[in-house]
Amino acid sequence: MRVIPAIDLKAGKCVRLLQGREDAVTVYSDDPVSTARRWESCGAALLHVVDLDGAFTGDQKNLDAIGRIRAAVTMEIEVGGGIRNMETIRELMDMGIHRVILGTVAVEKPELMREACRRHPGRVIVGIDAREKNVAVKGWVDVSGVEAEKLARDAEAAGAAGIVYTDISTDGMMTGPNIGAVAEMVKTVSIPVIASGGVSSLDDVKNLMRIRGLWGAITGKAIYSGKLDLREAIELVNRNESASEDNE
Repeated sequence: MRVIPAIDLKAGKCVRLLQGREDAVTVYSDDPVSTARRWESCGAALLHVVDLDGAFTGDQKNLDAIGRIRAAVTMEIEVGGGIRNMETIRELMDMGIHRVILGTVAVEKPELMREACRRHPGRVIVGIDAREKNVAVKGWVDVSGVEAEKLARDAEAAGAAGIVYTDISTDGMMTGPNIGAVAEMVKTVSIPVIASGGVSSLDDVKNLMRIRGLWGAITGKAIYSGKLDLREAIELVNRNESASEDNE
């Protein structure tokens, strides 16, 4: 399992929202480049970046900051938030972004999701943000009538490279991830699943590691507040992986 640090961008700054609420914002840094370098120095191999302005408006507002982050680090980067057309997907990939995350359009324009997966095999992930098992869209403002597990199966059928699954009730709450819901999502599909939301301690990382087949876990608020040491978490999963290989 990979531990993946998150950078959420709003007006070019690194922030976190409580349960995705635009009015519950905490600014952690006005320098996303130095933040990205910091997480890479801790051993991160993948960075999760969300354009929150894009998520709420449908238009990318932080492309400049994303471009500067891309130029500053060598680790892989996945980007989500407001990606709702093929032009934006191409622009991000031309910038050197490894994978894009489609959320709202996967619900509202499934044909675009299928086209993106077909044109860019292995580089399109579907973000599933669940509130009481249904998918929330447009920056979590609206809740659709689409069930999270159904969208996951549709994404797999479309050729998505993976799923980023967020349980909104745990996001930013520092209360631990919804282990049961994450485990169910892993069982639902055979493509990689990345868990997001609620990771607040090393014990949370250990609990997620027990979910057989979970590909990765995103952490944000915990590493910014200092409750979780990113380097320690990454070293933990690396040791576990080495031990597993030795036992095979």
